[in-house]
Amino acid sequence: MTRLLLPALLALLTLLAGCASGPRFTVDDGRPVNEPLLGGMRAYGAGERLIRPAIARSAALQDRDCDKQWELPFAVATSAGWGENDRVAWVRALQVDERLTVIAITQDSPLPMGTRINRIGGQAGDDGEHLLEWLADARDAGRPFHVGTATGKDVLVTPFEVCRGYTRFAPPNTPQLQDYHWLLSLHPLELTQAEPTPDEALWMVLWTQGLSEEGGARMKTYHYAIKIAGTLYNLATLASGVKAAAMAADAAISAAKSAAANVASDIIRQQLIEQGKALAAQRVRDGLVEAAQQVSRQQVLNVMQAAAANRGSLGGISRIAATAFERADAWAFTRMAALGAPPLAGFTLHQKLIERSFYANAFLFDADRLAALNKVAAARGFEAEVTAILGGFRADALLAEIGAMPLASARASFSFESADDPGAGRFSRGLVDAMLELPIESAPKQK
Repeated sequence: MTRLLLPALLALLTLLAGCASGPRFTVDDGRPVNEPLLGGMRAYGAGERLIRPAIARSAALQDRDCDKQWELPFAVATSAGWGENDRVAWVRALQVDERLTVIAITQDSPLPMGTRINRIGGQAGDDGEHLLEWLADARDAGRPFHVGTATGKDVLVTPFEVCRGYTRFAPPNTPQLQDYHWLLSLHPLELTQAEPTPDEALWMVLWTQGLSEEGGARMKTYHYAIKIAGTLYNLATLASGVKAAAMAADAAISAAKSAAANVASDIIRQQLIEQGKALAAQRVRDGLVEAAQQVSRQQVLNVMQAAAANRGSLGGISRIAATAFERADAWAFTRMAALGAPPLAGFTLHQKLIERSFYANAFLFDADRLAALNKVAAARGFEAEVTAILGGFRADALLAEIGAMPLASARASFSFESADDPGAGRFSRGLVDAMLELPIESAPKQK
């Protein structure tokens, strides 16, 4: 009898021990979390869901003249490396835990939303950061590869080719970050609050690719890094919200603040647009259908001045990239038409940002950019449509009223050393460039 009871007792003790140890992966236990970070995570997920289908649409260009990168039909995230409370926030925001989790898909994605990936090719595990590294290598090989899921499925994934210039969003802990590089551009999370349409999302993707194509050579003369494999950059191309990238972004923001105690955009924000921003926010809350018609001329002028100051305040490689913004605008306009998409999507996105006074990004045109792109549109017979989108304001009239504000004449931006020397600081050339020099293991793990 004792011999019969002993195995059952051991099995019961094993079961109880497993229950006592708690769940293997983080779950949402209802605890308080960092609410701004939680909001950033939700915005980050919204951004990924917005641009992933647009990235797939851009592949139809099949532009033989542009440099290429490989993309995947899904986006992933992991909470690996984040602190305990922040891991709970990831679950609450996007149902993401330490495992590699699908958070955005294209129409043709072989993996549905929420899939947990635990194998890439012949390499298996539950550590999201290791899986990210393996996934990046498999993607960049440009050949179909197999992945395994937590439910035991084996799925074939086929990368697709697009023009160079990854479109990604800022990590959720630094939602205001913007960084422009020929390999990868990080856009601030406030863009998701403007609720871009699928066509406006396509504009964002094509514009980022155009910035790489039109400004890449100039950026490379400033600084050129050739090592990609094994760097933090490679992880960020798949998941810019990965903890190591988030920590680097936080350090980059801190470095910029310490080097620029008097950034022009901060002054502009205080002196020019607070009143207009409050008015725009109220109109958004009130749900005015024709908000573009309601925005005052002064608000338009103020926000566009703020956009010029934002452009002028960019540092490092982003400052070099800013000199090619007009050419990126024209590149995107032409490619939108080539794809059969509305080429005026850049103008409609600009107007949404005007209404909300979201100026600290690359998609709200300053006066010079607006006038230049308006000429491109007018040459194709769209001038009247552009004026209507802008709420009845003519681009050339706005330029005349604001006065020409080229990058060189904007308030001098901060410089880590001088205009020609990016300085010795790790982040002096920008976050993306720094990640090209940071090994994957550079960020400490948090328990």
